[in-house]
Amino acid sequence: MIERLEFILALARERHFGRAAQFCNVSQQTLSAGVKQLEERLGVLLVERGSRFQGFTPEGERVLDWARRIVGDARAMREEVANLRRGLSGTLRIAAVPTATPIVASLTTPFRARHPDVRFSVQSATSGEIGRWIADHEIDAGITYLENEPLGKVIAVPLYRERYRLLTAIDGVYGMRDSVSWEEVGHLPLCLLTPDMQNRRIIDGHLHNAGRDAEPLLQSNSMIVLLTHVRTAKWASVMPAVLADSFRLSERVRSVPIGEPDVSHMIGLVVPERDPMTPLCAALIVEAQAIAPTVADDIASL
Repeated sequence: MIERLEFILALARERHFGRAAQFCNVSQQTLSAGVKQLEERLGVLLVERGSRFQGFTPEGERVLDWARRIVGDARAMREEVANLRRGLSGTLRIAAVPTATPIVASLTTPFRARHPDVRFSVQSATSGEIGRWIADHEIDAGITYLENEPLGKVIAVPLYRERYRLLTAIDGVYGMRDSVSWEEVGHLPLCLLTPDMQNRRIIDGHLHNAGRDAEPLLQSNSMIVLLTHVRTAKWASVMPAVLADSFRLSERVRSVPIGEPDVSHMIGLVVPERDPMTPLCAALIVEAQAIAPTVADDIASL
């Protein structure tokens, strides 16, 4: 039953039978047969079928909700039993929004010192992806924005407030300023993240409130692409202070605080709301609470 429910979760994630089978490391025939067996056992049609996957029936959507709970509980049970036998171990799967990636090591490094048998899988993702992956038990935790957009059923630990910097040529119009306004930023040739990133939507909102709609000349989902353009001193960008500080800027590029108004948004750790909580997630929350004051002070000083 657990395996068949995992097939349903993979199908919800991939929206394609072939990719879902690949995700589960089984053949497409095995996955399709498992879904049909689950339908027969429950006595309802779960998946709308045609020449390809078309979605879930209303009954399928309800089974999907139960599958998330049951599979998550089963994984938590296996993890807890294993940890009782040999101590905290396993792989901790974390996803972070791109702008928060510089602080991941502040969490994983002390965690590993306390729990040396734990391994980590860390990937960059949008805030929307993090929310979906947590709901589908594809990650154990996320580092993401705690404000602005719904998070779902999670436990959150605030870490620091994200503030913003203009990255611009030192010999540019604002290169020697102590600070700039959002209205002034809107006049520059900007390269920004793509609109699917919450950071971009935040920047768009602040520019709009300042009377300047964002019209970037270049968009990318890669911070490295943005940085390489900024380092030519021919482009400007808006980045969080923690990210700007982590880059090795060229001598021709300067990071300038953005004020008028001085705005910030909370970044924090989120884990699924579950009782009982998995040992890995419980330990991660303890670590996040321990490092939060130091992380917040360090970033506030940038």
